[in-house]
Formats: sequence, structure tokens, C-alpha cells
Amino acid sequence: MNRQKHLIVIGGATATGKTAAAIQVANHFKTEILSADSRQFYREMSIGTAKPSTEELAKTPHHFINSLSIHDDYSVGDFESEALALVAVLFQKNDCVVLVGGSGLFIRALCEGLDEFPEVSKSTVEALEKTLSEIGIEALQSELKELDPLYFEQVDIQNPHRLVRALSVCRESGQPFSSFRTKEKKQRPFTPNYVLMEMERNILYEKINLRVDKMVEAGLLEEARKLYPFRNLNALQTVGYQELFDFFDEKCSLVDAIEKIKQNSRRYAKRQSTWFRKDPHWKAFDPKEITALIGYLESEIHKKIS
Repeated sequence: MNRQKHLIVIGGATATGKTAAAIQVANHFKTEILSADSRQFYREMSIGTAKPSTEELAKTPHHFINSLSIHDDYSVGDFESEALALVAVLFQKNDCVVLVGGSGLFIRALCEGLDEFPEVSKSTVEALEKTLSEIGIEALQSELKELDPLYFEQVDIQNPHRLVRALSVCRESGQPFSSFRTKEKKQRPFTPNYVLMEMERNILYEKINLRVDKMVEAGLLEEARKLYPFRNLNALQTVGYQELFDFFDEKCSLVDAIEKIKQNSRRYAKRQSTWFRKDPHWKAFDPKEITALIGYLESEIHKKIS
């Protein structure tokens, strides 16, 4: 009889302790970890993406960390196909595999499959990119809020690539982008078990502020300066880098840039939390409740087996 396979999915907002929890869970189940943090894929971006440390990476095998260059074209569809192929190999030797990250779209792609969207013309995309370059990202944000308020509440509105993608579909189809995101889930050869790392908002915001200060101490400014010539690449449309690029352009002071990183990180965490809370499949745990979390997973997995 084939044993049932389980993908343990550890999600949550930035700075909620997902990395530490994933390592402990992976070691308990003697398995490996896939990252679903789309910015940790890139080798050149380490400090600003809060990658696992060298010591953490040595504790258990990790996949999709430092797997790409910022110059590589890589889509969520590429991740879906590569991750499916990888888990198929890992499930040959383990009944459980861990997926961890805060990028909800990447988690959804692996666990449920991607929705099918209408094709859009190059001219529509170019028109939106022209608006972005000439007027600014605020114009795209305002249009998306008007055309698709539901998706506006879910998407990272600081990511111009996501905004252009959504608006191109809205303009050409005449329908909200979110209306194409309700297709049936694809069948997967594993059962996802969703656990959410969560903590009180004021504690999380304090952690985020402290983490940014530690990133600056660790050399974030120098990392961002090396990446500045490539600031227009999609990979670098990311909190922690864009604010420092504005400082390099003398649009603000360093103190203001760092404060803006903290503010935008807190806003991003709030949006992530909202996205996760809308899905009833997630079982929430405080990072300090790792024993209870593992006990819950053991119970769920054995329940499915029996």
C-alpha cells in the first residue's frame, strides 16, 4: 500500500519566526525544506531578504534558497513546475516535506495550482509601464483600487510587476483580476497541512523594527549599493532596497530611508497576515508554541493515515 504524503506548509508574515519553526519541524520529521519566499531565491539579495543564516542552512537541507540570479527570468509558474518535480523526488524517501515562506502566491501555486488568465497584448503592458515610469506607482495603485478593490487588498501594492500584470488583465478583459482567481484546485499527490506563525501585532512590529536595525548593522546599505545599477529589475522591486535606492538618488536622508523600510515592512506584514487569515485551512501558532505545533502536525498526519 502506498503511504500518504504530506506537505507541511509553514506560512506567516515577515519576522514571525517561520525559519526557526521550519527547521525544528523538518528535523522532527527527518525531512527537507523548500522555500516559498520568492525573494530568497536570489543569490545577490541576502541581508535585505532575511535569508536563513549559514548555521541555519546547515541544520537541514534547504531548496530554492540562492537558486537564482536577479538577472534570471523566473515566474510563479516556473516555481510550480520545479517544486512539483522536486517534492516528487523527496517523497520517494520521506512521507513529509516542509514548505515555508510568506509569498502566498507561491504557496498556492504548489498546493493548489495556478489559475488560468486571459492573454494580454504587449501594447497594454507597455502603456501601463509608461504610466509607471512617467507618473509613478501611485497611479497604478489608484487604478487597481478602483478596478479591483478585492485584489488591491491582497497584493503587495509596492510591487509594480504585480500591479502591471493585474491591471493589464483588468483593462483587456473588462473584469476584475480577482475574478480569474477562483478556479477549482488542481489535484496534488500529497496532502497539505497548513500551519500559520502568528503573534500579537505590537510584538511583531517591534520585531520588524529591530530586524531592520540589525540588517543595517549587518551591511544592508553596502548590499543595496552593489545592486543599485540593477534597480529596475523585477527582483529588486522589494522593500528594503527601493527605499535605499531613493536615498542614493538623494530623494531622502538615510534616516528617512531606514524609517521608510520599517514602515513598509510593517505594512507588508499586515497585508500578509490579512491574506493568510482569509483562508480557514491555516492553524495558527505563536512561535513559542513549537511543541504544540509539532503535536498538532503529528495528530493531523496520523489522523489522515488511519
